[in-house]
Amino acid sequence: MELLLLSNSATHGRPFLDHALDALRELLRGAGEVVFVPYALADHDGYTDKIRAALKPLGVSVLGAHTTPLAAAEAIFVGGGNTFRLVKTLHERGDLEVIRDRVRAGAPYIGSSAGTNLAGPSLRTTNDMPIVQPPSFETLGLVPFQLNPHYLDPDPTSTHQGETRETRISEFLEENDVPVLGIREGTWLRLHSGTLTLGGLPAGARLFRRDAVPEEIPTGADLSDLLRTTPRFDA
Repeated sequence: MELLLLSNSATHGRPFLDHALDALRELLRGAGEVVFVPYALADHDGYTDKIRAALKPLGVSVLGAHTTPLAAAEAIFVGGGNTFRLVKTLHERGDLEVIRDRVRAGAPYIGSSAGTNLAGPSLRTTNDMPIVQPPSFETLGLVPFQLNPHYLDPDPTSTHQGETRETRISEFLEENDVPVLGIREGTWLRLHSGTLTLGGLPAGARLFRRDAVPEEIPTGADLSDLLRTTPRFDA
């Protein structure tokens, strides 16, 4: 499989997707068309137009999954937004299996934020509010570990008394035995020829495992060992 899993699409001070254009260009080399899955937002046409404009410098055409069958997609891009809405829509349309089959057959997969959550086995480590109820938390399972895009470190100067991202992930690991990779803004995962690498800005990532101290992962690190994970979820 060829995967590019972005923490985010928008980076402060830069145009939409601009920070990842080189990585997108490399992944989509030779592809003339991308089918974009806009279901994490309500405005499917507007969201597709935004992606179309962002990818214009790459010379690829962009079609919306709401108007184009995914079964013949040359490449697939699943955008960010609300992960619960995205997963609910994909289950209802029967598109999860379609996307999984296309990607395992070699179609490049791009995920951003919610689309990156979708690449793991479950949406359980999303940051999003459950604004709708999907029939299942099952996602694509393209990688066997959990992802937490937009990962934020605890701020020691904050007076906020709510749970930090690290606390919420620790709670997840109390109930489930699956590694969680928190990928910070501007970073991404690239799966190419069986090798999984952390790319992007030098912000790095944070790897959480059950009954273990969280581990700092530098940008550029080889994370292929995570591909041998056997996820164990609470029923």
